[in-house]
Amino acid sequence: MTTHDERVRRSFAKQAFMSTLGAELTVVEQGSVEIQMPFSASLTQQDGFLHAGAVTAVLDSACGYAALSVAPTGCEVLSVEFKVNLLAPAVGKLFVAQAHVKRAGKKLTVCSADAFARTGDKQKIIATMLATIINLPNPAAR
Repeated sequence: MTTHDERVRRSFAKQAFMSTLGAELTVVEQGSVEIQMPFSASLTQQDGFLHAGAVTAVLDSACGYAALSVAPTGCEVLSVEFKVNLLAPAVGKLFVAQAHVKRAGKKLTVCSADAFARTGDKQKIIATMLATIINLPNPAAR
């Protein structure tokens, strides 16, 4: 049997989209994760801010992996719903998404996540997410 850390890291390593964004899983604890993504000019919108879609994708993955860290053995997770509040323009050198499980149920897990923009020792919250994640039997086990 594997630990929640190994399970989450193994799954994250298979995520081509997070790799495309340059995102890295930096913290895994039971019920919480942190994902970091460096600034990339190729991920900006017309005003030079990191695109909200990139921020949302990292928040979504952070919530999903927080949920996976507490999901029953033999289950995978999928987002079924989320709400994002964009609080400030995404300006920084590094973007950090921190997600935590609010409540884990048999089928559904509710998570929250915050995204921060960091430059040097300065950090600013730029977005927040509330997500509902469903536990599904692992497709390989069907």
